[in-house]
Amino acid sequence: MLIIAQHGEIFIILACLFGFFMAWGVGANDVANAMGTSVGSKAITIKQAIVIAVIFEFLGAWLAGGEVTATIRGGMLDPVLLEANPQLLVYGMLSALLAAAIWLMIASARGWPVSTTHSIVGAIVGFGAVGLGVEAVAWGKVGQIASSWVVSPLLAGTIGFVLFKSVHHLIFESNDPFAAAKRYVPGYIFLVGFIVSMVTLTKGLTHVGLDLSFGQSFLLSILIGVVIMGLGVVMQRRIKYEKNASDHFGYANVERVFGVLMIFTACAMAFAHGSNDVANAVGPLAAVISVVRSDGVIDSAALVPWWVLVLGGGGIVFGLVTYGHKVIATVGTGITELTPSRGFAATLAAATTVVLASGTGLPISTTHTLVGAILGVGLARGMAALNLRVIGTIVMSWLITLPAGAGLAILFFFMFKGMFG
Repeated sequence: MLIIAQHGEIFIILACLFGFFMAWGVGANDVANAMGTSVGSKAITIKQAIVIAVIFEFLGAWLAGGEVTATIRGGMLDPVLLEANPQLLVYGMLSALLAAAIWLMIASARGWPVSTTHSIVGAIVGFGAVGLGVEAVAWGKVGQIASSWVVSPLLAGTIGFVLFKSVHHLIFESNDPFAAAKRYVPGYIFLVGFIVSMVTLTKGLTHVGLDLSFGQSFLLSILIGVVIMGLGVVMQRRIKYEKNASDHFGYANVERVFGVLMIFTACAMAFAHGSNDVANAVGPLAAVISVVRSDGVIDSAALVPWWVLVLGGGGIVFGLVTYGHKVIATVGTGITELTPSRGFAATLAAATTVVLASGTGLPISTTHTLVGAILGVGLARGMAALNLRVIGTIVMSWLITLPAGAGLAILFFFMFKGMFG
């Protein structure tokens, strides 16, 4: 208690700095995943991707980021074992933030799309097991999060596979693919608006004072979906059929229609990502603020101050703008060749999975989800469509992430313990 009273301000300043550094890493590594399909399929340019991400990542983090934050902060460690020494939680959360941020910086520099969720979970488990004892870690919770690392790519891959097959059947196999695209794409746009709105409204907005019933959320989501669909239809009307001697079936024109749709899925993915992954940066930061302000009382369900979500959102945006292009290249072009129609199926599948997970409070990995969705779309075209060497490198970087986060966190934990007593 005395240590927290003496150094409280220093702890909060350090937590804000490390939290911003961690959010920068989330932006540099993970947001690139959210935008990779749109840039890789040439539906939008890298500059447009950054503008979309800046707006929607920030909105997702600020509006819908509160639900997941509670899982990362409160569920990983046993609060009873920390109550005697609350300063250990402060050291641990500071070391977890710094460890995960450094690992993300290394991975982003190499263009590896690793999991920010893996990084922070590995770091928290590492300091918990060594600094507090193996029994302090809620292994059941860790197991639940670990299972989501398998479930999320499988679910996203399955949704991506089914979506791409539906696009192929309804549009590419019809007698007039361009007319079919204009007919069905507004329906897909409605789906994007409806799914993201529905899960955000039902689960994510209680902490900003908007508490709607399920029925109200459902009706409002339909309305938002219809408005977004109307926007899409207006944008679609500008697309005129262009004759091309080398394009007998008019598929290039169909892809231009899907290019419009990719703008909407990019916005949805950025919002979904901001809502889910801001927790990785602000969860430990909120824990430190909560312990310092309550003079050492550990409350697993403390509210996240609004400015903390703003700090997280700002860091994510800064990370994408400064360093995001390397991972965008790996995800957008490395795994399989993407066109707007394939990119749409992958992005909508990933956004649906991420937003559902965010709604249920399960911190899944956006990276695993999106890579799973891209693999699903690639498999719909056969194994030959996949670049197995790149996939192997990605999987290897995933396996290294947990031990790297844990090892660095243990090192920093003892460093902070030595510095502050």
